[in-house]
Amino acid sequence: MNVNEPLPGVGIALPFTKAADPEKRHEVVNGPARIPLAHLLPDTIRNHFVAMVGEFVGTTLFLWMALGGTQVANNIPSSAGLTVAQTGSNPQQLQYIALCFGFSLAVNAWVFFRISGGLFNPAVTVGMCLIGALPWVRGALLFFAQILGGMAAAGLVSCMLPGPLTVATSLGGGTSVAQGVFIEMILTAQLVFTIFMLAAEKHKGTFIAPVGIGLSLFIAELVGVYFTGGSLNPARSFGPAVAIRSFEGYHWIYWVGPLLGSLLSAGFYKFIKALEYETANPDQDAAIEHPTAEHLRPTSSGHSYGDFADQGVVPLPPPPQAPAKTINRDSAFSAEKTHRSSSSLDRTGSHGVSTATAPQRSPVGRGGSYMA
Repeated sequence: MNVNEPLPGVGIALPFTKAADPEKRHEVVNGPARIPLAHLLPDTIRNHFVAMVGEFVGTTLFLWMALGGTQVANNIPSSAGLTVAQTGSNPQQLQYIALCFGFSLAVNAWVFFRISGGLFNPAVTVGMCLIGALPWVRGALLFFAQILGGMAAAGLVSCMLPGPLTVATSLGGGTSVAQGVFIEMILTAQLVFTIFMLAAEKHKGTFIAPVGIGLSLFIAELVGVYFTGGSLNPARSFGPAVAIRSFEGYHWIYWVGPLLGSLLSAGFYKFIKALEYETANPDQDAAIEHPTAEHLRPTSSGHSYGDFADQGVVPLPPPPQAPAKTINRDSAFSAEKTHRSSSSLDRTGSHGVSTATAPQRSPVGRGGSYMA
């Protein structure tokens, strides 16, 4: 029986344990208590370790969901009782696999972006190092974590899902080795450049970058799955090959192709940065595209609309005010006379005898003033 009372911020103590002493608890600063002795590690080492763990877990989850969907698509029997692995690819299967990869990347990149950057791909990691967005030491550690994540994901799919593992990448549709290299290179270049422009380049839409990155992988998979298996990621091809203990003689194309694509994207990115591409299509993130007279008009608070451009917020203009009414003095005098006549009638009886003792006032002049 648990006789320990719950303590604020601690919860209920487990059976056969002593209640925690509030005076002996570690001081909590902005969150849960740190791991014991973690404060002894230098910040650089601790940050590298956190990024490696995040990238390993993120890559594992990303590829586990993507490879799991591929396993489902390849093993669901058709109406004739044959699986796709036995009959060959069909458009529905290709779309299903592409959706699994695209959606899995979008979700997991959004989740792990704050921890490790959500790269999940050695080719992307190399590209980020080439453009200077990632230090080479951190890149090497993430590269290693991503390879381990690919192996872990393939192992989980092999152990948890029934049937033989059918998620390995291979050439199909009569694709030659040279064609496979160029297909992997171009598709990876498109994916990596998308990541550069949506995530590495900071702008107003950076927070939804995972959506665009996931869609980029989706359209790349629609093209690549049939011809090369749609790897675009050395960890995606290496993990299943280790799990089934079988490497194709052309397995190297799933390393060379994506890495060449990453190099191509990095070169083009540096080229347009050197040309200062921002000046070719300026004010992409401005609240108002072109200054106008309305833009410079002062607001009711004393600021001009241009003062809010850097904040991305433009205040609403003040509501229009109704024009002041002009009162005609003759009309006002007539209305006042009518009002007093009706009031005088109310104070008299039915035979016209006045019941009021107040003296009558007669208007004098046209100015609206009265005398007794």
